Amino acid sequence: MKSSQVTIKDLAKALGVSPSTVSRALNDHPDISPETKKEVNDLAKQLNYEPNVVAQNLRSQKTNTIGVIIPEIVHFFFSTVISGIEEVAYKAGYTVMFCQTSESYEREVKDTKALLNQRIDGLIVSFSKETQHFEHFQEVAKKIPVVLFDRETDELNVSKIVVDDYDGAAMATQHLINQKSERIAHLAGPDNLTIGAERKKGYQDTLKKNNMKVDPNYILPCFRGTLDEGFHAMQRLLDLPKPPDAVFCTNDTAAYGAMKAIKEAGLEIPKDIAIVGFSNWQFSSLIEPQLTTVSQPGVDMGRAAAKRLIAELQDQELREQPIRQVLKTDLIIRKSSKRP
Repeated sequence: MKSSQVTIKDLAKALGVSPSTVSRALNDHPDISPETKKEVNDLAKQLNYEPNVVAQNLRSQKTNTIGVIIPEIVHFFFSTVISGIEEVAYKAGYTVMFCQTSESYEREVKDTKALLNQRIDGLIVSFSKETQHFEHFQEVAKKIPVVLFDRETDELNVSKIVVDDYDGAAMATQHLINQKSERIAHLAGPDNLTIGAERKKGYQDTLKKNNMKVDPNYILPCFRGTLDEGFHAMQRLLDLPKPPDAVFCTNDTAAYGAMKAIKEAGLEIPKDIAIVGFSNWQFSSLIEPQLTTVSQPGVDMGRAAAKRLIAELQDQELREQPIRQVLKTDLIIRKSSKRP
């Protein structure tokens, strides 16, 4: 008999007892004598018996599986969040199933249905940049706990784990002001995402706080946050009659594209134009000059999202009391913005 084929019925037949007796012995039921428990467990060990987890889950209506929907797996920030989610989930006995939307709303809807069909116990989500309707998540939240991270919406009454994008942007902008910058531009993320809107607001409010004009000509969209977008947006800024002497970018990839455009124009960083990014991607400390950036606690965000979801899985009342947890950011000052 192959070990993978050993069942409770096989153990029962070999010992001359009922399958229910074997089952209760394996689960340390108090009605079963210590002698019988020992016989059953010894034989199970000898035959390498493994319980049928699928059958157990069907009986308990649980799969011990958490679904996670993210925009991009290769994105450095999201990869750190994944690490935090997995760390907490696996310690708590949960497996994790990931889906990547590639910033597509249509794909996000399909992924949500696919995860539900896999009978996940709960869902952790960072929705796509295209998402403006949330009915698919509203339906999920009626059945299982849902936790949002990084990107949030008032359309969903669920727990949310976010970073203080406003404060991070304010720190970045104030740093550029402290470096004697007078014309600070912003490559802005999408306004339909809280992270984009809050970063732009932090930039604008900090200028006003320092009695500096908010010039709409210095705010250019960089909605996808790609290197090419950053490059072309920076080129447009350089074509202005009075180009900026500093730029705060919605993310590090856009900042890298802006740096490329500045260098190709024959200008020096930070002497002519200082640059600050957002996210602290790995490459930000490897390029020349090293990029000043706002660091997001990705691993901590993943841990917090997983802890909250598991807490709601274990306590129904917590689902009815959703939280909004805000994690702090840090400004990492490097050569791209630090003037002599």
